[in-house]
Amino acid sequence: MNPLRSRYGPVAALAALVLWGLPAQAKDSFAGVADRVNKKCVKLFGAGGFQGLAAYGTGVLVSKDGYVLTVASQMLDTQNLRVHLSDGRRYEQVKVVVVEPALDVALLKIEKLEKGEELPYYDIAKAAKAPLAQNGDWILAFSNQFEIATRDEPLSVQRGVIAAYAKLQGRKGVFQAPYTGDVYVIDAITNNPGAGGGVITTRKGELVGLIGKELRNTLTDTWINYAVPIQALADFVDKARQGKYTPKERPDKLAGGKAPYTGIVLVPNVVERTPPFVEEIVPGSPASKAGLRPDDLIVYVEGQQVASIKAFRDLINQYLPGTTLTLEVRRVDKDGNDQASDKLVSLKLTLAEPPAPKTPPKRK
Repeated sequence: MNPLRSRYGPVAALAALVLWGLPAQAKDSFAGVADRVNKKCVKLFGAGGFQGLAAYGTGVLVSKDGYVLTVASQMLDTQNLRVHLSDGRRYEQVKVVVVEPALDVALLKIEKLEKGEELPYYDIAKAAKAPLAQNGDWILAFSNQFEIATRDEPLSVQRGVIAAYAKLQGRKGVFQAPYTGDVYVIDAITNNPGAGGGVITTRKGELVGLIGKELRNTLTDTWINYAVPIQALADFVDKARQGKYTPKERPDKLAGGKAPYTGIVLVPNVVERTPPFVEEIVPGSPASKAGLRPDDLIVYVEGQQVASIKAFRDLINQYLPGTTLTLEVRRVDKDGNDQASDKLVSLKLTLAEPPAPKTPPKRK
């Protein structure tokens, strides 16, 4: 007779067998870790509450004197920004120190703490020295998604896995993702309203990354769950706390509203989805230095397929001058027997600022 069946009944016996086979860490509660992480995170409340814009969010304390790291959002655009700590303390005098659109993050400061008051926090510089998380690593995600917490209520906790480490290319509605660097793609539904600025940690509560905002993946038209590695944010936090950080200028400021310069002349855009065939390369331009040729067909930019001239231009316009991109082009070459053969060629293209317009000669 099966001892599990006789003691627990058939359904309970099956559950017992499943639990019996789980690894030890899966049986353990993360309540202790969640409590420690909650003390280092905050609930944010500010502008919003209409047209689908959340008036709440999440942040993480990065210093004992009240500096808070979070995502850049419309919620910060208010004079009534509030911070709630895990023990229920509420602060209404909160200053936005620096907003960095290129990283899609902001640093806040809780002002007028009690004399001698010190807050629990994450040491970003120390956390950034740890190796990047690997695909398959277990993580915990903490956030105030859906305004699940106010005052002393705990943040939500999710368990997931690092599914990938890849470049972020996404948009929400018509808005491009300001941050286009490498992110952790998470196998958990973490990026919900209010979750931006939350954190992902190891199972021990060690800081791994900052949860980003809601974004849709333009490759698959699906919502993406991601976090920015803390290594990408350490320099920003350090300099912003010292008052030495200067926000990066976007292409519209650097180029007077013009796109970054490539030196690529594409074929005329005569139909709705004209493929991005190269018609001409400007001598001495970034495209010329990269090795592009006339008649090349641009297929991928940074791993993202570009099916039309418009898609290529829209993607290039997301990047700053000075950025080096990987392009995959389909090239037709002829071998020794004068037979044409297609092949995919990988090239490195460094964007430049648009050249100054030529001044016409003065009439004498």
